[in-house]
Amino acid sequence: MNPRFFCPDGLLPDSDMALPAAVAHHAERVLRLAAGDAVTLFDGRGGECAATLVALGRQPLARLGPRLAVEREAPLAVTLVQALASGDKMDWIVQKAVELGAAAVQPVAAERSVLKLAGERAGKRVAHWQQIAVAACEQSGRNRVPAVGEIMPLAKYLAQDGSGARMILAPGADGALAGKTRPSGPLAILIGPEGGWSPAELELAARAGCAPLALGPRVLRTETAGLAALAAIQTLWGDFPGDAHV
Repeated sequence: MNPRFFCPDGLLPDSDMALPAAVAHHAERVLRLAAGDAVTLFDGRGGECAATLVALGRQPLARLGPRLAVEREAPLAVTLVQALASGDKMDWIVQKAVELGAAAVQPVAAERSVLKLAGERAGKRVAHWQQIAVAACEQSGRNRVPAVGEIMPLAKYLAQDGSGARMILAPGADGALAGKTRPSGPLAILIGPEGGWSPAELELAARAGCAPLALGPRVLRTETAGLAALAAIQTLWGDFPGDAHV
């Protein structure tokens, strides 16, 4: 696969286009590309353009071909609702969730979240996670960038009018994924923090219509649970190969 770059301001198919400074810097300084090298450009609006680098340096330019109707989105739109996790765990979760086909990532503040973010610090962290999502799309071939939502308390998220099914992962829950019916619309999977959901949060989620979900008899870490759930969902209802699609 040729190096892929996200151009958020849009593409100009079948023409020469000035490259964004960040894209040009990454191509030249990080990947050591040069004029004449082939790349792929996408703008998040669907599809992609094969392109050739014409010049780098002070006036970076690429020659684009037609927009190709290439999509690599999963057939089931899954939002990963992830309770804030400490350290660099959120970076890892966002990156891998995008690779596994999540349609969006919604960070929520839970009672037992070790990481506490608010105000400007929260905004900067969300912007950082959004850039991680962009890089994951560049790497994985996706042409639509999943949105990373603003951090909100769990109660506020649950109070929103949902337009699809919601499941909450909890150890010991009575509800295996294999026994559930494929949602007819979008799906949200709620993953707790390092200390797990509190009893009050589980009760609140149940009142909001979240179905309990268990992933086997073992207790998974927060950075493992959501990714395991996404992989299982892709196997049962998504675009992973196999005969399990329904």
